[in-house]
Amino acid sequence: MLNPNVVLKNLLQGPKTDALISLIARVLVAYIFIIAGWGKITAYSATVGYMESMGVPGVMLPLTILVEFGGGLALLFGFQARFAALGLAVFSLITAFIFHHDAEDAINFMKNMAMTGGLLFLMLHGAGKFSLDHHIEK
Repeated sequence: MLNPNVVLKNLLQGPKTDALISLIARVLVAYIFIIAGWGKITAYSATVGYMESMGVPGVMLPLTILVEFGGGLALLFGFQARFAALGLAVFSLITAFIFHHDAEDAINFMKNMAMTGGLLFLMLHGAGKFSLDHHIEK
């Protein structure tokens, strides 16, 4: 009997394919955090105002930038990727409830939930072969 799941697994399973897909997935997840962190750096005052309007002290912005931009770069290069993925997962979960809890913003709430799931998966499986973590662990 034809099982599409097994067929796909057999097509994709292999060290080179696994390494390439892990790299692509990691880059795609990192992208949103790097862009968001950079946006906060370049619009610092506006971001402080937005955070404070949502009840979050503006003094938290440097930490937010560190988590988003720094964590995104860590994922991009696969450096301490499990730790970065865990931190970004927690960050995504918390920010979903603080900034995206209204019904009108449900899509961003769901986006954060999906990112949390992907980040937890990355935390579990690691950065893959094309990463600094892989070279450090050798």
